[in-house]
Amino acid sequence: QVQLVESGGGLVQAGGSLRLSCAASERAFSSYNIGWFRQAPGKEREFVAAINWSGDSTDYKDSVKGRFTISRDNAKKTVYLQMDSLKAEDTAVYYCATCTRWMVRIHFDYAHWGQGTQVTVSS
Repeated sequence: QVQLVESGGGLVQAGGSLRLSCAASERAFSSYNIGWFRQAPGKEREFVAAINWSGDSTDYKDSVKGRFTISRDNAKKTVYLQMDSLKAEDTAVYYCATCTRWMVRIHFDYAHWGQGTQVTVSS
């Protein structure tokens, strides 16, 4: 059972940056594709970005392309989400999760989830 822990969230002004981390408890983490999702109050959980198990393929929601960068360090069992040029609409709780299939954007298809980290962008 892979356990994930997100960190790095916080309060930032619009235009600022944050780097989120998703740390895993098991070495098996390196065999999973990892996705980042977010959920704002009263809204459904939505896909943000994903990276495949080796780190050589990535996928992004259109509204974050060019602003967010996902990466991973399998030796450290960690996936990162660098978020630049943040906007008020990026405010949400951000979650990471594992998936055995690639190019999957539906949260129901993801298995292990972290507890989430709050990102608040003030305008």
